[in-house]
Formats: sequence, structure tokens, C-alpha cells
Amino acid sequence: RSGGSGGGSAMAQPDEPQPTAVPSCPLPAKICDVVRSERPRSCCGMAMAGFRTAKYQLPEWHRRNAGVYYKALTASEESERGRTEAKHLVKHAAASAQRAQEYSKTTLGQRLQDIHFWRVELQKEIMELDAETNLLAAQKLRLERALDATEVPYTVVIDNLECRERRQPPDLVIDEVERQLLKEADLIRDIRDLLKRTIIQATTQIRSNRIQKENCELDWSDKVETYHIDDKCVSYCTDSTNVQFHPSSFKFEENASTPKSWAQFSHDNISSAEQEKLASVQLRSLINNIIHDASEDLRMQRATVNEAFDSHCQQLDDAKCRLEQHLQQILKDIGDEEANIVNLKKAIRDKEAHLKVAHTRLYDRSFRPNIELCRDEPQFRLVSEVEELTVFLEALKRKLMESEQNLKNLEETRMKLEKEIAVKANSIFIDRQKCVSLRVRYPVDLEVASYK
Repeated sequence: RSGGSGGGSAMAQPDEPQPTAVPSCPLPAKICDVVRSERPRSCCGMAMAGFRTAKYQLPEWHRRNAGVYYKALTASEESERGRTEAKHLVKHAAASAQRAQEYSKTTLGQRLQDIHFWRVELQKEIMELDAETNLLAAQKLRLERALDATEVPYTVVIDNLECRERRQPPDLVIDEVERQLLKEADLIRDIRDLLKRTIIQATTQIRSNRIQKENCELDWSDKVETYHIDDKCVSYCTDSTNVQFHPSSFKFEENASTPKSWAQFSHDNISSAEQEKLASVQLRSLINNIIHDASEDLRMQRATVNEAFDSHCQQLDDAKCRLEQHLQQILKDIGDEEANIVNLKKAIRDKEAHLKVAHTRLYDRSFRPNIELCRDEPQFRLVSEVEELTVFLEALKRKLMESEQNLKNLEETRMKLEKEIAVKANSIFIDRQKCVSLRVRYPVDLEVASYK
């Protein structure tokens, strides 16, 4: 009945009645479910039908309480199991996170070693390439100085050729000196062209060295920056104050490289730098050989030209000496011929005087009267004397004409000899005073001049 009064109060409230607190007790081993349709009917009759429909039976109440207890116990067990799993998960997550962080730190450390290795290699290559570029620049400067040093020999050779063009026609010949000077001029032009081409090649190689050095410097700079970044990443820990969430940072960049391509990039830069350095070393060796060979060629050709000049000047001296000797003889012959002409003229005058005497005698005897005009012995003797004197006079006059012609020839020969001597003296002056003395300014060694 008391349950009935409780049911009456339940009708007044829309919610279900709260169960009274019962002490904790173990759950029954088995709960008997009672079908609602099998509930015992009330003895109150039809008048209590409305109250009975909203009420639970006692077995239902126990069953519901048992269900609540079971759910509470299940929730408690699940909660305890969840807490245990959570504790294990926290411990496992902490250990895993610590291991992951240590492994990441280790890999970052290894990465730092790799970066440091390539950074050192790049720095070494940059320094070596820079030193090699400086050496090549010094060689290029030697080439430029050697090129400048060839201007004086070329000017000397051209001046020698122009001076020798002022030789007078008898000596204006293409002699050995002329051929050697032309050969020397061609040699100097070839050397200048070779030096100019080598300077252009050295300039191109220096540009290539600097471009490759710049590539290595950019790579080295990236390595240095990356090293600082990874070194800072190594120093990060959970206690760091400058760490924060970056949700988008764990995605790989589209342009990101792989370790293989990353190492290959630096390897290619170093390989290219080594190739440029090797080409630079070979070019420096070539420059040394070019300057040395050019210096030797110039020195040998200079000696050949000087020898040709000495030989030619000696020939000119000998020719001039022989001409002067002939001139002395011609002058002596001229003097003798002039004296001979004077003697011939005196002899002619003497014979003419004798002829006059004979003619006068014959003329006077032609006036002998009558029989006295006799062809006597004196008459024959006078006629014979006249004939002899006439023959001698004609011979003397012919000889005088010959002597005068010989004197004229001797005078012409003297003039020719004097002209030839003047020509030889002019040639000697040009070769010895103008050319040979100017060649003293010729640089002795082109290789030495390249260092000055």
C-alpha cells in the first residue's frame, strides 16, 4: 500500500521517482526478467486501472537498479581501463617522442657533418680557384708586358727596313740582311698575333674561373646558411622558448631536392671547378712555353740579323777599301797620263821645229837658179828627213789622242770610283750607324721583359 501512495505522488510529477539510496552490495548472480504482460493484476478493480498503468513492479525496480549499477560498474571499469591505456599511451608516446627527437637530432647531426664536409670542400675549392685565378691573371699580365715589349723590336725592324730603302741604287739590293729583316718582321708580327690570341684566351679562362668560383661561393653560402639553420634545429628541445606550431611545415616542398641530387649538385660544382682549375694550370704552362719560345725565336733571329749586318758591313768595308785602292791607282795613272801628254806635246813641238827647219831648207833650196836646182844628196836627205819627221809627228799625234782619251777614261773611272766609294760609305753609314746602332735598343730577352 505504501507503494500505492508512492504511485499517487508519482502521478503528480512527470518524471520518474528517484530511487532511495541503498548500501552497496554485490550484484545478484542472475536477474529474473518479468514480462510486463504477466504482472499480477491488482485486486482494486477497474477503478485503479489508471494508476496501475504508470507504475513499475518491484522486480522491474530491482532490475532497473541492477542495470544502473551494472552500467556504473562498466563505466568505472572502462574509465579505469581508459586511464590505464592512457597512462601507457602517455608513457609510450613520451618514450617514442623522445626517441624520435633523439633520432631526428642524430640525423640532423649527421646532416651537419655532411654539410660541413661539402662546405669545407667548397671553401677549399674556392680558395684554390681564387689562387689559380690570381696566378693566371699574373700570367696574363706577363703576356701584356711581353706584347708591349715587342713594340720596340718591331719599330727597330721597320726603321731598319726604311733606312735601308734610302741606299743609293747600286747598293739598293735584296741582300741577306734584307731577307733576314723581313723574316724578323714577319716573326714579330706572328708573335704579336699569338700573344694577342693568348691574352684573349687567358681573359676568357679568368672569366670562366670567376663564374665557377661564384657558383661555388653561392653553394658555399647556402651550405653555411643551412648549417646555421640545422645547428639551430639541433639545439631545439621541449624546454626551448622559441618553438611553436607550424602545421604546414611538415609538407615537402615541390622544388625540394633529394640527398642524392643535393650531393650531386655540390659534386658537380667542385668537379667543374676542378676542370676549370686544370684548364687554367694548362693555360699557364702554355703561356710560359709561348713566352719562352717567342723569346728564344726573337733572340736567335736577332743574332742572325746582327750577324748578317756584321757580314754585310764587312763586305762593304772590303769593297770600299778595294775601291779606294783602285782610286789611288787611278789617280796615279791620271798623273802619269797627264805627264805623258805633256811629254807628247813637247815631243810634237820639237818634231814640228825640226820639220820646220827641213821644210825651210827645202823651200830655200827650191830657189836655186837653173842648173843649180839639182837633186843632189842633200836634197834627197832633206826629203827623207821630212818624210821621217812627218811619220813621227803623225804617230806622236795619234799617241797624244790616245793618251788624251785614256786620260778622259781615267777621269771617268775616277768619278765612278768616287761615286761608288760615296755609295759604299752611305751604305756603311746606314747599316752601321743607323741600323746597327739602333738595334742596341733591341730588348735582349722577351721572357725577362715580361716580368718588368
